[in-house]
Amino acid sequence: MKQIFLGLAALCTLSPALSFAQSHPKPTVATDITDENVKEVLKHAPPAVDQQLKVVDVGPYNVGVGIIHRGPSQDPTDGTAPCIKHHNQTETYIIVDGAGTLVTGGTIMNPREIPKDSEAYMTLNGPSANGSVRITGAQVRAVKPGDIVIIPPDVCHGWIGITDHVNYLSVRPDPDRVLPAGYVNPAIKK
Repeated sequence: MKQIFLGLAALCTLSPALSFAQSHPKPTVATDITDENVKEVLKHAPPAVDQQLKVVDVGPYNVGVGIIHRGPSQDPTDGTAPCIKHHNQTETYIIVDGAGTLVTGGTIMNPREIPKDSEAYMTLNGPSANGSVRITGAQVRAVKPGDIVIIPPDVCHGWIGITDHVNYLSVRPDPDRVLPAGYVNPAIKK
């Protein structure tokens, strides 16, 4: 797990340069998310629900880090996969344990915008749309622990082929500061 957090720190450091908002001074301390924090949130997480761990103001933008548990998938039989795309946010997935098939790209069909007053919008991802994508024409890859996938804004992504579970960290730079800086998951808030 320590290697995952080192990778997480590197990804945050290497994220694209964004314009500096003068009203947000550069931080002078680092933020920790321990292995125990991740396990505590996972212990209380309902299946297939993103759990934001923390959202940190890093000066020019916010960074959210979440842990997601997906149980066995209910795969459609029509050659599609459920998907979501985030309009302004890149996500980096770091697979912690379990396995599944991540489908990315393609054209989202029947997109439905996530309501602005929903937790998904306000705490996790900001402006996004749900829908489905045809598997043919999309990028399909099996993922396993240690794999890292970077998903740019407006790239559809979803899961199929999860026979047991997959747990993954999601690093979410937030250039528009939609996510609430200072957020700490209630399961780890002290």
